[in-house]
Amino acid sequence: LNLISLDAPMKIGLAHFASILQWSYLLHLFPGNSGFANGIQFKNFLRSTKDNFNKDHPPHLKDFFKVKAYKTGSFRGGASPEKASKNGSSLHPKMDLIQPHSLASSDVLEFYGVDEKRGLVEADVTERRTKYGFNSLLEPPRKSTLSLFLEQFEDKLVQILLVVALLSGILSFFEEGDHAFVEPQCILLILVLNAIIGVWQSQSAQDSLDALKRLQPDTVLTLRNGKWIAALPANELVPGDIISLKVGDKVAADSRVLSLKTTTFLTDEASLTGESMSVSKSTDPVSVDSSITSKVNMLFSGTMVTGGSAIAVVTATGMRTEMGKISAGVQEAKLEEEKTPLEQKLDEFGGRLTWIIGGICAVVWAINIPHFDDPVFGSWAKGAIYHAKIAVALGVAAIPEGLPAVITLCLSLGTRRMAKRNVIVRKLPSVETLGCTTIICTDKTGTLTTNQMTCVSLVAPSIKANSKESFDTSDDIPLLNEFEVEGTSYIPSGQIYDFSENSMSCDGWKDLARICSICNDARISYEDGQFIRVGEPTEAALCVLVEKMGVMGIDQSSEPQVAASQSVLHWQCEYDRLATLEFSRDRKSMSVLAKPAGGGKNRLFVKGAPDSLLPRCSKVMLPNGETLQLSQPLRKALEAKVQEMSTRPLRCLALALKEGGDLLDLSDFSKGDDPSSHPTLRNPKNFNDIEDDLTFLGFAGIKDPARPEVSAAIKQCQEAGIRVIVMTGDSRETAIAIARDVNILSKEEDATGKAWIGREFFQLDRATQMALLSSGNLLFCRTEPADKQKLVKMLQEMGEVPAMTGDGVNDAPALQQAAIGIAMGISGTEVAKDAADMVLADDNFATIVNAVEEGRAIYNNMQAFICFLISCNIGEIATIFFATLLGIPEPLTPLHLLWVNLVTDGPPATALGFNPPDPDAMSKPPRARDEPIMNSWLLTRYLVTGFYVGFATIGVFVHWFMEQGVPFNQLMNFKDCAEWSVGMNEVTGEAVSACS
Repeated sequence: LNLISLDAPMKIGLAHFASILQWSYLLHLFPGNSGFANGIQFKNFLRSTKDNFNKDHPPHLKDFFKVKAYKTGSFRGGASPEKASKNGSSLHPKMDLIQPHSLASSDVLEFYGVDEKRGLVEADVTERRTKYGFNSLLEPPRKSTLSLFLEQFEDKLVQILLVVALLSGILSFFEEGDHAFVEPQCILLILVLNAIIGVWQSQSAQDSLDALKRLQPDTVLTLRNGKWIAALPANELVPGDIISLKVGDKVAADSRVLSLKTTTFLTDEASLTGESMSVSKSTDPVSVDSSITSKVNMLFSGTMVTGGSAIAVVTATGMRTEMGKISAGVQEAKLEEEKTPLEQKLDEFGGRLTWIIGGICAVVWAINIPHFDDPVFGSWAKGAIYHAKIAVALGVAAIPEGLPAVITLCLSLGTRRMAKRNVIVRKLPSVETLGCTTIICTDKTGTLTTNQMTCVSLVAPSIKANSKESFDTSDDIPLLNEFEVEGTSYIPSGQIYDFSENSMSCDGWKDLARICSICNDARISYEDGQFIRVGEPTEAALCVLVEKMGVMGIDQSSEPQVAASQSVLHWQCEYDRLATLEFSRDRKSMSVLAKPAGGGKNRLFVKGAPDSLLPRCSKVMLPNGETLQLSQPLRKALEAKVQEMSTRPLRCLALALKEGGDLLDLSDFSKGDDPSSHPTLRNPKNFNDIEDDLTFLGFAGIKDPARPEVSAAIKQCQEAGIRVIVMTGDSRETAIAIARDVNILSKEEDATGKAWIGREFFQLDRATQMALLSSGNLLFCRTEPADKQKLVKMLQEMGEVPAMTGDGVNDAPALQQAAIGIAMGISGTEVAKDAADMVLADDNFATIVNAVEEGRAIYNNMQAFICFLISCNIGEIATIFFATLLGIPEPLTPLHLLWVNLVTDGPPATALGFNPPDPDAMSKPPRARDEPIMNSWLLTRYLVTGFYVGFATIGVFVHWFMEQGVPFNQLMNFKDCAEWSVGMNEVTGEAVSACS
């Protein structure tokens, strides 16, 4: 854009073109990420906007800008105009221009042409649905049963056997007798049965898109034509719709927050971004290049509202939502899905076998051309057919027909053993892939950690031992007692170390428990054998802390339904809740005004961020209930403690209260009074003053803790030569702390060059990226779903075999992309499970180590029975080949060979699949991806064995004929005999034969 001279104040014009100017600048900086399919599209948009502008504005603005086209990348939202048009939706470039998170809400409404008080009219809805289609994820075309059936014949070994069956069938036309077609029929029966099993396995795998659809709500509260529609089908939403959301709702489409109905509005985006904490939303614009986690004014499809209510405008639907981008990523990864290393080796083996079999068959048939007219055949044509049948027999002998069945059986046995170790296998070939896994790419939240916010530290002020001095002099030495809290989940039991049995008889500890219980909207419940939270994760952690503190004189119930919230309910029943001062981003605190149920003074229970709450505290309460002035030394000690806890990192919550006359006009506020009518409570701007002159009680240190078993599992991975790469949406500091907890990084190891923000890493040159990925354990923080998928693809390009673990929706594309995707069974979303190759039933990272060990054992067993079957086939080839060279009759027909391969060789080969893992299996590095199934030594060994078997078979065959009186020289020339006659020597009693 080129601005020409501007006359007078043109606020309207500038407002109208604000987003265009912003995008023009971005196009210069980021020409590949602008949101337009090509420069012509952008040019046409500007022209159309200019035309509309000229119609609505004075003539002196008609030369407001000149158009310049830029070459740009793909459409924002993941769907190209061509793809969208095929689905009945011609995309409108103008709707893709805006970046709603970077504009004021009024500008967003103006852009979408909608009134917040009225919503869209029906004509707008119809027009936009024509342009955008329905708010649903596009489903890729499903493969028909016929196409799946034909796919089963893409295997090289199967193709060879198919050619053999075809040749055998053709040759059978020239034979006489009812048994002529038995051989081709048997071969085809084997192929068809194998194909049917393959189709059944393919159809049993559910499409991950179905799970993505289940994340979308059915209905949504929508404003249209000035009226709120209580249950509008979610798939009918269009860009520009005004929607209302409250606690418990699922977001139906990506939306821009317009206004908050409550002081706070929170959403749980853990499954989308990996953030373990709920995200507090606001209406303020953010930077245009903000990441998903930084777009605090945006709501994303499929996420859950956990607190408050708000009004929002829909900005993206269907495949243009962040959920749609993930769906597109999963589909893209499916198209790029590679075969497992074993499948690749078998294909390579089949390719080589094709040439070997073809060469041997051709040579055998060619060297016998002079014998086509031997008397035994009666004619040259019949001789040619006979030797062609021998060539077919060689083909059957060379193919281990039992191999596919034995491999499937071995993998099935492996899956049964893995199921006993809490690994559920969804895709059978993935079992073997574990054996050559070189890198485990793992999500942090829910995989390395429990994804259950837990209070692990409790801090309370104290005084010097045997001293009754207060903290009101500079000579006092402030003491802070920190109590370690046991537990890593929402299970409401565990020990608080150094917390005496009589502690809860002290007034200070009672009040701290009351704050945690009453200034809290969450609860713990017991459902389906699990303790789960209802409400905010941080508040749920405080509930669990209260249960661990207990109540003096009351034993914890043995009934889990009661024990889940026994102590919390005790403290809550002591007080009537009068009013709630909801959390706000400005004051970073929340409080509840309450009155003792039996009568007494009103009290204000407060919790909040220490940096905001401590400056408003003037007194401190000791555990024994004594209240003292908060001296400067103690204040500094508290601030230092907060700083130290943040390095672990712990999320600190300060706990405080205010009571009696200090509450001023709130001291006589009674149950039944309306907070919205009270002059102080009805205005949120007064909340900061109400929460002043507080009495400090303590800190609660909360974190999403590492799983206890992960640390040992990481060590085992390192011993097995497997590197670990963490990919998380959390902050760098949190990721580093967890990595140190679980031995991914050592306690003293410098994280420089080891921990990277996703965006910063991808700004490095390609060579540097590859060098960093080639060694050591790494951490990638603030990663988006596309970043994870990109990293997995880079590792595959480097020749690594990455296994990807995850539990969230954001992990699905990377799970699908990886050589093997591993999802969490308990905390994992359905999307992640359906995109994965296997699922951990116990969400235990250590189970992956067991699975890797099992995968290595399975490969070793498969290598053993493959070599066994190949050695048997070498013996069969030697038998047929040398019998042909010697000129003796063929010892085995193709039907005999099928029987030997399937029945005689199959069971012994299957038995080899039962071998247990080697004791030192996890002390060896992973095998190379290109390691052959049969190396030179094994090939030489089994060639010798095969030739021995072949010679022995021919020897037994010749010996039987000689026992029947057929001399060896006659046997070698049997083709010269038109007829044979066998009798007995009357003198010697021996069998004799005659050739005529």
